[in-house]
Amino acid sequence: MTKNSDTTAGIYKETLLAGLWRENPVFRLLLGMCPTLAVTAAVKPALTMGLCVIFVLLCSNIVVSLMRNLLKPHLRILMFTLTIATFVTIADLFLKAFALRMSETLGPYVPLIIVNCIIICRAEACASKNGLLVSFIDALGMGVGFTLTLCVLAGVREVLSTGAIWEISILPAGFVPWAAMRMPVGAFITLGLLLGLVNVLSRKKA
Repeated sequence: MTKNSDTTAGIYKETLLAGLWRENPVFRLLLGMCPTLAVTAAVKPALTMGLCVIFVLLCSNIVVSLMRNLLKPHLRILMFTLTIATFVTIADLFLKAFALRMSETLGPYVPLIIVNCIIICRAEACASKNGLLVSFIDALGMGVGFTLTLCVLAGVREVLSTGAIWEISILPAGFVPWAAMRMPVGAFITLGLLLGLVNVLSRKKA
């Protein structure tokens, strides 16, 4: 009994940690590049986008897991898309109702969560094949991993482009902002450097 419990706990732990590092959606699988590059000029929009993705991932994985035995092969992608679209619409309307300014800042990228490869990938690879708890933990790990990635990328860009983070100044008054960091080129450069750092760390660990 104890051995089985330890094995189950180990599976849950591995599932959770996979999204944080070993199968991180951005740094390891290179999924969700569009919002990763588009909404990371500052931490606030990056965190908001990440929370929306976590919400959609959790809800869609739960629903797909519950109906996995009813899915037909030729209809599964359609069902995944309809399920995801429902929760994306809820997230989008919530932002428009309670955080209109942030909704305007994020623009079309919240509705585009519908076609985010991360969410469809987890529905196909995990939720459609596993029980409720495993699907929930998988969605949580992947969502948190994606959100942390956005926040790290946004933190670097915001500090270098404004000298502040979360509108709190942290660099000396004489710091000259790097305007390029607010532009698309800043997103590509920062992401490339972080990907290189992750690869180096992964090789050392291996």
